[in-house]
Amino acid sequence: MPVTTSDTLGATAVVELLAIDQLLRSRVTKALPHGMEISHLTVLNYLAATMGERTPAQLAARFRLTRGAMTNTINKLDLMGFVHVRPDWDDARRKLVSISGAGRAARDEAVRKITPLVNQMVEDVGHDKISRTLPILREMRQKLADD
Repeated sequence: MPVTTSDTLGATAVVELLAIDQLLRSRVTKALPHGMEISHLTVLNYLAATMGERTPAQLAARFRLTRGAMTNTINKLDLMGFVHVRPDWDDARRKLVSISGAGRAARDEAVRKITPLVNQMVEDVGHDKISRTLPILREMRQKLADD
């Protein structure tokens, strides 16, 4: 089967997106407070935004992770005092997870540390270019999430 322009375009886009992901993760990880990982920040950010409790299974589904991987992240966050984990009083087989005050403070500190990096990138690339690109990136993400 011959390679088409669509094949080349798609492959080039994927290579660029993966490179951006790798570089951004590296920079963000360096900016995070000591001991915090990107996975910790994403869970804390979600819990802070939802302002409620979630089961580990709900969190795993939200982040498209296995329950084991999410349990590992929750256990690390719990050891750092960033989340509260309690039994579900209606179903003793389940646990409920919520962000703690220390978790909210750690999340806020991480966002403060990352903000200059993000702002500089926006300034360097250009606000208008990024604004025009966001709908395309969002649509690509949604197409991948639909599968």
